[in-house]
Amino acid sequence: MTTVTAVTVFHSAGDAAGFGPWAQDLLASARLSPGHRAGVVSVRDDPQLDWAVAVTFSHEDQLHGWLDGTSRAEVLAEGQRRGYWRRSADLILTEDAPTPSGIGLFRHAVAAGKEPDFRRMQARLSSAAVGLPGYEGTVLLPADQHGEWSSVVRFRTGPQLSAWLRSAERTEALMGLRSTLSKDFAAASNTTPFATTVRVEDGQTLMTPNWKSAMLVLLVLYPTVMLLSRFLGPVLDRAGAEPWLALWVSQIVSVTAMQWWLMPSVSRPFRRWLDPVDGSGARIGLAGAAVVVGLYALTLTVFATVQELQFWDYAG
Repeated sequence: MTTVTAVTVFHSAGDAAGFGPWAQDLLASARLSPGHRAGVVSVRDDPQLDWAVAVTFSHEDQLHGWLDGTSRAEVLAEGQRRGYWRRSADLILTEDAPTPSGIGLFRHAVAAGKEPDFRRMQARLSSAAVGLPGYEGTVLLPADQHGEWSSVVRFRTGPQLSAWLRSAERTEALMGLRSTLSKDFAAASNTTPFATTVRVEDGQTLMTPNWKSAMLVLLVLYPTVMLLSRFLGPVLDRAGAEPWLALWVSQIVSVTAMQWWLMPSVSRPFRRWLDPVDGSGARIGLAGAAVVVGLYALTLTVFATVQELQFWDYAG
């Protein structure tokens, strides 16, 4: 299910000890709204890390219903009386659209017992960015239900963010960060249900090469059609469906399954290969293609040798 998250960054001019309890009031107002999925307060144990609240809803219209609602407005008004003012407009992050220009969203699988070191390394990264053109701050969000931490780095423009990503200062700071992770961090990107990943780099929208998307779609489409022909086709025949109607129903089931379940599941292990930036190198391109071809061979072997799956002459 697609979710949408709003990250609200606050000035740190108010009472530091009182921000946490007040932020919990803000999260409580979100929990009472339809579509609420999760909410967290950012890590604030270092002055280089921003104070922020992140709230996730099932759908964007539900999120905006809370953002524009009276309950949130009342909590924000109380926060302003305590000195907690919003630093900028709410940052909206969705799973099916690129991150806004100038925003870097990174996910981290932190190794067990390394959480304090990880937080220190994030503060070090933020310190390294201070003074660079366009830098506006870093938000560190604690682990979600999947155990992944998130960091949100904010620059004024996309090119300024790209300059930071390529900078020597960041490269040096990352050396310590990687030692705290169980696997390398990943820049958040958005992959469509049919295996096209969208990234914004230097203000330009980049997409997965068509040949990669086509290879992955074929990997899922072939076994899906074969299995539907074997198991759904006979059911429709027994129900008396005409061939033209049976094929239409089968296509509905196929597209629905691929759109919401099969393609997202299969695309996940190939996330780096599909990424138009991280997967752009010839080595990773060939390696991913070789894996897909190997999976082609496996599925062909299965359907060629397992008689029970051969719909064309299965005797029942």
